[in-house]
Amino acid sequence: MDGIVLLKEDHKTVEKLFKQFEKAGDNAHAEKRKIADQVIEELTTHTWIEETIFYPAAREADPEAKDHVLESIEEHHVVLWMLSELKGLDPSDERFDAKMTVLIENVRHHVEEEEKEWFPDVRKAMGRNRLTELGEQMEAAKKKAPGDPLAVPSADQ
Repeated sequence: MDGIVLLKEDHKTVEKLFKQFEKAGDNAHAEKRKIADQVIEELTTHTWIEETIFYPAAREADPEAKDHVLESIEEHHVVLWMLSELKGLDPSDERFDAKMTVLIENVRHHVEEEEKEWFPDVRKAMGRNRLTELGEQMEAAKKKAPGDPLAVPSADQ
């Protein structure tokens, strides 16, 4: 699987979780906790492989990608801190749903920019063979990704 396809599959997985969260009832605290934990795991792994493998390769292949990568890293920073806060927040806390809603909005914005504005340029710059190689590297790296959102590089920057 090529790297962009892998990232888009991750995006789809997270979007399904977001929709489950949005459909859960106001008092479905246990269900919301379970979904939030899955979102935390998925997004932590996803940001890890983007930052450690995909973004550096994209910048190398397309020097004009620099601004997009830097903006994406800043968006990751915000998302990772929100994930770390959600991790320790009781789902019955009045801020839990609000924090999750803001997270969902931020991630949807990020995904839309990547998929519509940036991935087509990266695909042209890299080509099929390089993207396939990256996809294999990213798939392998998922097993090594940290469980703590704050262990992803951009969380500290």
